[in-house]
Amino acid sequence: MNCSLVIPLLNEAESLPELQRWINEVMQREQMSYEVIFVDDGSTDNSWNVIQELKQTYPTVRGIRFSRNYGKSAALHMGFQAAQGNVVFTLDADLQDSPEEIPAMARMILDEGYDVVSGWKKERFDPLSKTIPTKLFNWATRRMTGIHLNDFNCGLKGYRKDVVKCVEVYGEMHRYIPVLAKQQGFKKIGEKVVKHQARKFGSTKFGMERFMNGFLDLLTISFMSKFGKRPMHFFGTLGTLVFMIGFFSFAYIGGTKLYALYLGETAKNIADQSAFFIALTCMILGTLLFLAGFLGELISRNSATRNDYSIAETLN
Repeated sequence: MNCSLVIPLLNEAESLPELQRWINEVMQREQMSYEVIFVDDGSTDNSWNVIQELKQTYPTVRGIRFSRNYGKSAALHMGFQAAQGNVVFTLDADLQDSPEEIPAMARMILDEGYDVVSGWKKERFDPLSKTIPTKLFNWATRRMTGIHLNDFNCGLKGYRKDVVKCVEVYGEMHRYIPVLAKQQGFKKIGEKVVKHQARKFGSTKFGMERFMNGFLDLLTISFMSKFGKRPMHFFGTLGTLVFMIGFFSFAYIGGTKLYALYLGETAKNIADQSAFFIALTCMILGTLLFLAGFLGELISRNSATRNDYSIAETLN
């Protein structure tokens, strides 16, 4: 069994030696061949020097260093590109993810046929200010994606090699790699309860803003999965609906005015009615939405990836 461990890090110099020793101990005990790819996401401490020293002791260590901080998604993307193992794992560098879980997760992928196995930190050592928003975030993600995982944020995940070579992780999409995998046709996604280790060194790199960013990313990925290649179906339908509401409202207002004049009755001026301006606004918004869909179609049809599809296998 050949495994790649992709470990993004930012200012984790203190924890890296212990983490590498732990990984090596587990892999030797389980007789698993492996490589560790440390991706230094612009650390300002001596993390890169520590990685270079670890390379002297552990030949299986590889390293990638960013010139500045690009974020976890960028680090994972570069690590996935460099990974050579037939099973690829991600784990955080802060010692909160236990390498002891890797052999069992690898067997789930190789023996049970899972494409993705996500860790579930059922018992956490985090404050309520972090656990409660996390539960709400996971609930919303399950509802919107149809993937029944209890812990999308867990950094400890295992993937079949084909998965990481197909998905493109960008922005803040590292939370949604299982969702990206499902979009590419990898539908066997499982979960394993894992131990959550208390942080020993440093402090967390994530604040409350990650939950707002995560929700916005969830809306983005949900929209792109359904309408990324056919934006007119969304904007055109919505624009037509809004325009028709405005048009029929305007027709009703105008028809009522004409009917009153036909009967010789005094009718209120159309421009004095608030409903007239609401109807006019709906017609304008509907037209703009339709044009947005049209422009989206033009962009989509000229995209270099418009005909990129995930092929499971071919027979010649």
